[in-house]
Formats: sequence, C-alpha cells, structure tokens
Amino acid sequence: MELNGVEIEDTYAEAFPIKIARVLITGATKRWAQVAATEATGFGTSVIMCPAEAGIERFASPSETPDGRPGVYVQICTFGYKALDEQLLERIGQCVLTAPTTAVFNGLPDAEKQFNIGFKLKFFADGTESETEIAGKKVFKIPIMEGDFLAEENIGGISGIAGGNFFIFGDSQMSALTAAEAAVDAIGELEGSITPFPGGIVASGSKSGANNYKFMKATANEKFCPSIKNTVEGTEIPADVNSVYEIVINGLDEESIKKAMKIGIEAAVTVPGIKKITAGNYGGKLGKYQFKLHELF
Repeated sequence: MELNGVEIEDTYAEAFPIKIARVLITGATKRWAQVAATEATGFGTSVIMCPAEAGIERFASPSETPDGRPGVYVQICTFGYKALDEQLLERIGQCVLTAPTTAVFNGLPDAEKQFNIGFKLKFFADGTESETEIAGKKVFKIPIMEGDFLAEENIGGISGIAGGNFFIFGDSQMSALTAAEAAVDAIGELEGSITPFPGGIVASGSKSGANNYKFMKATANEKFCPSIKNTVEGTEIPADVNSVYEIVINGLDEESIKKAMKIGIEAAVTVPGIKKITAGNYGGKLGKYQFKLHELF
C-alpha cells in the first residue's frame, strides 16, 4: 500500500491500557495557559522512567471554557489511579497554581473516577479559602499574591490507551524531522490524544529489555538505527533511509488513537524525502491493542 507515493508497511502499532486524567488549564492569555500546561506536563515522556506520561492535547478557545478565557487541555497518564491522583496534585499544585493568572477545570466531568484535587489544593490557603460557582461548577478560590487561584473541585480520570505509534523513514534527518513536525502539528488539532515526547517526537526509539545489559528496562532498537544499518544483522533500515523518527500517541479511547495515527501519517507523507511509514510492536506481548496501519485508510 502507498500513500502519496510513500510505502505504508502492512504492520501494526501495539498499545497498552493506561489511566488518564484530562485537565483544562485557563489563563488570562493563551501564553500563560500554555506556559502552565507545558510546565505541568514536563518530565512526562515515558513511564519507563518518568512518573507519568503527559502532554498537551489541544488549545481551547474562550468560547468553550467555563471562565471565558483561553485554555489548554492536557492529559496525565499513569498505570494506576493512586499514582494518577498523586501526579495530579503534584503537577497542578507545583506547576499551575504557581503560574500567573491560571485556573484549573475538570476535563472529564462525566468520568466515573473523580479525584478531589481542587478540594486538596484549597488547604494551601491555610483557612482563607472560599467556594464559588463558575458555569455551574463548584470551584475553590485560593488567595495568592496576584489575586485568586481557582480550581474546580474534581478532576476526572478514565482507563485509556498508551503506545499508539508510527515510524517515519526519511532520506535525511531534516526530511524525517520535517515530516515528524508536520505529523505532530496535525495531531495537535485533534481532541482526545496527546504525543507525550519532546515536541511530540521520539528521536531515540527503544526496545523492551536488552540483548547485552540485563539490568536495563529498555535499550536502543538497533534494527531501526540508520547509522549502524550496515553492521546490524536483521536491520529494518533500507539503503536509502538515513533517519527515523517515531510518533507515540496516547488517547482517551481507540478512536482517538486511530484518528491521530491516520491524520499524522497523512501529514508526514506530504514531505519530500519520506520513504516509508511503519509501526512498532512486540508481537502482541506488550499490550492488548493493535492498530493496523492499512486499516486506518
């Protein structure tokens, strides 16, 4: 199968269940909503070593936020709800409450699981907190030096999916990077998914475990490393490919992952120099979700 003259390999991306909370951060300006969202999702690339996977989902216009200000939806992802509760409190308390002009609202108000993060944050006010209502939502007002920090009582969480992915093979580093950037930009317009790596792009890639260093949880996926394609047995890198980037996608449900993969791949193959699109899997050993590339189209 080809798309815009680029081979789409007949394979699948393998993904696994994860717990996801969705938070709406608003600010007086788009800049400050984005600053707080960026801080709150930091050190959130992979649960291999990070305490959570996290990323910006999309921007929200003032017309769709409870307080009528610019907003940013973010997702925080962990393996369990206890860890998710802890990460929400720490990341919102340390990275959003401290940022100028911000407020926090529930991005999944209908989720069965609700974390009382706003209720916990109110104690920062040391007895000076109060309650108010914004757009029918119970909100705590926490006096701080600039004015009041506003936090909705609860933040919702659900069982979502992590690890949807596709690989972009380019004839040069810049062609592959340009395609990866185009893919991330396209996915960033969607609702329900995030790309939780630096700028949404994975430069390193990895495989589970190690061939030589058994103490490692994950190591370089040498069969996808172009610089050693001539020396590695069973390399997956064609002769005309000199750089590979991976786009990893987490999402609220299967449809969110599928849509993001499809839109991302369609954007990537418009860039000259892209030779192939494939995906990463472990033969079904990693997770129960399989996203077959050909079925996306």
